[in-house]
Amino acid sequence: MLAEFDRINDRGGVLGAMETGYQRGRIQDESLLYEQRKHDGSHPIIGVNTFLRPDADKSVAAPELARATEAEKESQLARLQAFHDAHRGEAADAVARLKQAALQGENVFAVLMDAARVCSLQQITDAFFEVGGQYRRNV
Repeated sequence: MLAEFDRINDRGGVLGAMETGYQRGRIQDESLLYEQRKHDGSHPIIGVNTFLRPDADKSVAAPELARATEAEKESQLARLQAFHDAHRGEAADAVARLKQAALQGENVFAVLMDAARVCSLQQITDAFFEVGGQYRRNV
């Protein structure tokens, strides 16, 4: 851990490392290494690459992708609109409380849980973006 902290520090701290994409790259590298070790068996995982049932079918069928029909999409949009209509006044108050908690540096978890009862994910996301900005990765 200390060596990793030193590598981050050498890149100008957390913000400097973020600007260069260091953390994202390290996470991707470690993820790839984990997958390689899992598949070659050097990282044993019970039931995945060790202690498998001898009679188990080794071939794994690719999952079938399902797309929503136009009717399903319209139904979901109608339910979202009905949810917005039913909670219009409560949602505005919950969003205001959420923004206030975020701006004042409070723990937003309890306020967020209250907001989730009357706000859609988009309303909550927009509130956070409004008070905190939106992360844009430098490419």
